[in-house]
This record gives sequence, structure tokens and C-alpha cells, in this order.
Amino acid sequence: MKKISIGGQALIEGIMMKSPTKTAVAVRKPDGEIDITYIKEKHIKDKLPFLGWPVLRGVVSFIESMLLGYKALMLSADKSGLTELEEQEEAAKKQAKLEKKRQKAAAKGKEFKEPDEKQNKKSENIIITIVMAIGMVLGVALAVFLFMWLPTAIFNGIAYITNGAVTNVFRPLIEGVLKIGIFVGYVALVSLTKDIKRVFMYHGAEHKTIFCLEKGMELKVENVKDQSRFHPRCGTSFMILMLIVGILINLLIVTLFPAVTNLSILWVAIKILMVPLICGLGYELIKICGKYDNAATRIIAAPGMWVQRLTTKEPEDDMIEVAIASIIAVLPDDEQVSIDCCDKE
Repeated sequence: MKKISIGGQALIEGIMMKSPTKTAVAVRKPDGEIDITYIKEKHIKDKLPFLGWPVLRGVVSFIESMLLGYKALMLSADKSGLTELEEQEEAAKKQAKLEKKRQKAAAKGKEFKEPDEKQNKKSENIIITIVMAIGMVLGVALAVFLFMWLPTAIFNGIAYITNGAVTNVFRPLIEGVLKIGIFVGYVALVSLTKDIKRVFMYHGAEHKTIFCLEKGMELKVENVKDQSRFHPRCGTSFMILMLIVGILINLLIVTLFPAVTNLSILWVAIKILMVPLICGLGYELIKICGKYDNAATRIIAAPGMWVQRLTTKEPEDDMIEVAIASIIAVLPDDEQVSIDCCDKE
């Protein structure tokens, strides 16, 4: 029996599912139909085999997953009608502004010159490109601020208030706990919004459907609904695991080189440089959790399972239908397979 690895990601009104040979995006369209779109992937390790080595492959996989996830997210926004709705709203606003300008021109007895649509479209594309670039830069800056600089600043404040009673020996532990708190707090906050809540409901549908398949049950809504929405190899576990691995690595660095924490800028720079190593080690641990099921791997996956209470919600029946469609789309033609879930959320 051939064993395959299947992973997924919740999207806007849909789910991306991938196997070693296929990647498919299933989205519920405005007319109620489920659209299936296949994405052709290219892996850099196919050209540079050394990037498939342990630890290195974790960094590469994380970057490729981020890029693929963004592509799938944009595709789901388009297929679900969200992009079209936003464009219609923007067009309506634009027409309202033009009408006001026409009325003002008519009131003053002046001729109103209609805008050049072609030139406007070109200008809009340039503006969109600039805004997206600025957004990416600000996103990276925000991540550095929240997860690198802010915990360091808070620890420095604690050390100052306690007159040095809290020494640098405890810095990695306290900063690590603060990072986890910030991450969980952020997830809890965004989960309150309507759109993100629906994405988390699709996340739950994804987990339930894969559980159903793993148990060899027929893929139908009634069977999927009975499954758990918490999966030990979810990407949420990977994020939490990275934070925990970061604590251990930073503890080791501070133990070996205690002077590095004397200068906050240097310490933040070192933490940034350690991100690829932390990502790589976290990836290897998740692969171990995916391969073995024992007390040790369950303990490793436990923190992520707890946080999944925030990142997964109970799905509606129509969401489960989308999840079923997405997983069927990536299954191989050979039915003699066993399933190994590897959630990419």
C-alpha cells in the first residue's frame, strides 16, 4: 500500500489541498457551485538538490508554502466573487465622485473634461503595485516590531523596574513567553472578525475531512461532521513549535555568550539571524510528529492543539462539501493508498 502526504490551507470561501503530485483549490462560487482549480508547483530543490537537506528544507518549504498560500488566497478571493464585489464598490465610488465634479462644472457653466480611462487604469496599476510593496515592507516591519523588538523592550522595562533582580539568564524564557502571548492574542483578536471566522470554519472543515479519510470512512458530510477539528500536525502547531524552539535556542546563546544581550540592537539582530535555523528545526520536529504517534510526539504537538481552539471553528455543511471536493481533487487515481496528513495552514 502506497503512503501519500496530504496537506491543506483554509482560504476565502474555500480550501487549498495538496498531495505530492497535485495541488488544487476548491472554492464556493457566488452561484453556489464549487470551482476546482489546479495549481502547478515548482520547487527550487529540484534545481538545487542541497536545499532538500534536513533543516535547509524547512526554510525552503516555509517560503514556498507562503508563496503558494498567497497565490491560492488571491485565487480564492477572485473565484468567490470577493474581488469582483470590491471592484464594483470601487467603481461606484468613482462614478459618484465624477458625478459630483460634473455637477460642479455645470453649476459654474464650465465644460467638464471626461477622464482618460486608459491613462487612469495605468495610473491605478502603478498605485496598486506601490501600495502592495509598501504593505509588504510594513508587514515585515510589524513582525519585527511585535516579535523581536517589543519583547526585548518589555523585558528591559521589567529588569529596570525590578532593579536588575530579573537577570539576562531569564531573558530568552520571558521574551519567548511574551512572543507566544502576542501571537495567541493576535489570533484571538482577528478571529472575532466575520471574514476570518469563516476562514477558521473552513480550517475546521479541512481537518475534519482529512480525519475522515485517514479513518478509511466514506467522504460524506455526515461522516465528516463527527470528526474532530483539532489535528496534531496542523500548521498552527508548527508556528507555536517555532516559538518554543526559539526559546531553547536563545537560552543556549545567552548561556554561551551572555554579553550579547547587553546591547538591545545586537540582540534583536541575532534573533532575526536565528529565524532560518529555528524554522528549519521546527519543520523537522513537525515531520517527526507526522511520522510517529507516541507520547513524545503528542507532547510536542499539544501546544498547537490548544491554540487550534482559536484557529479552527465548527464548519457548516456547505463548507464540508468544499473540503470534500478539495481532497478528492488531489487523490491519486490508484485507490490503494494510505493518508498521512500534513496541514500547511
